[in-house]
Amino acid sequence: MSRRASLPGAAELFRETGERAEENWPVTQPPPVSSRRGSPRQKHTSKITVYVSDEELLALEHARLGLRATHGLAVDRGRVVREAIAVVLADLDERGEDSVLVRRLRHDTAGK
Repeated sequence: MSRRASLPGAAELFRETGERAEENWPVTQPPPVSSRRGSPRQKHTSKITVYVSDEELLALEHARLGLRATHGLAVDRGRVVREAIAVVLADLDERGEDSVLVRRLRHDTAGK
């Protein structure tokens, strides 16, 4: 049995879906530019497992393919995730209570 994840084909990745992810992202200003950076492709010494929905995985793969097609950036999903983490943590460091992460987590837990 192969340990490689099977990925959907291009037709499935680029199919029309419901509402766009950007419409759900309540960012009122651009993310901060910070010295915090995601680590490049290299051998990493620590590992975590994160479970994502099918839609989140497809969105991540779509973003990766878009980075390659539109911006000429050939990066793997791990690199995209590490950069996204760096951006969110930089925003948290700089804006604290007003950060995107705090606002989104508050919004998600408000109804529970």
